[in-house]
Amino acid sequence: MKRYNLLIVLLLLIFNVTTAQKKNSPAADLSILKETKTKIENTVPLVIKHLQAIADKEGDNNIVTNGKVALGKEYGILESEWFLYRNNMKNCILNNSSKKAKKCMEYHTQYLRNTFLNYNNYISNLTRKNGYLGVEGDTKFDFKPIDITTKLSEAYFNAHEAAGRMKGNQKKDFLEQTMSDDNKLTPFGQLAH
Repeated sequence: MKRYNLLIVLLLLIFNVTTAQKKNSPAADLSILKETKTKIENTVPLVIKHLQAIADKEGDNNIVTNGKVALGKEYGILESEWFLYRNNMKNCILNNSSKKAKKCMEYHTQYLRNTFLNYNNYISNLTRKNGYLGVEGDTKFDFKPIDITTKLSEAYFNAHEAAGRMKGNQKKDFLEQTMSDDNKLTPFGQLAH
């Protein structure tokens, strides 16, 4: 009889611990921000490698020089939007009621998705097979705007729910992590060497 009581007590304890973790922990994993940053940054060397292949074939290094300027401009647009997105999403959660926060987050995610799609179209067209000057190669990017923004949206909705369970400065400190230097894009000049 004692064994069964002990087993029941252990099962109840495990159940209570896992339930408590769900209710009290932030439960929001914002690691997708760092993953997204890495995916964006990884596109730059791949595009430059393709531009270098064209330049080598044509014997004209201006192709790389001019290509870097154009890519830097596109990356700069994305860099600005990435900063605004993270800041706006944080502010949506901090400064709005639940219903307004969700609408606010949906709006900014859609805007980021469009920016990502424009960037993806630019780099894909630039590096597609049989593209510019017939240079072979079909550069594969681990950059899928719809997938990325869907995961970002889910992470922020989870953060919104988690923040709702927090008190005072805990909520603000939790959301400030989205603006940390770890999630900031590396400047183009450092990536395009």
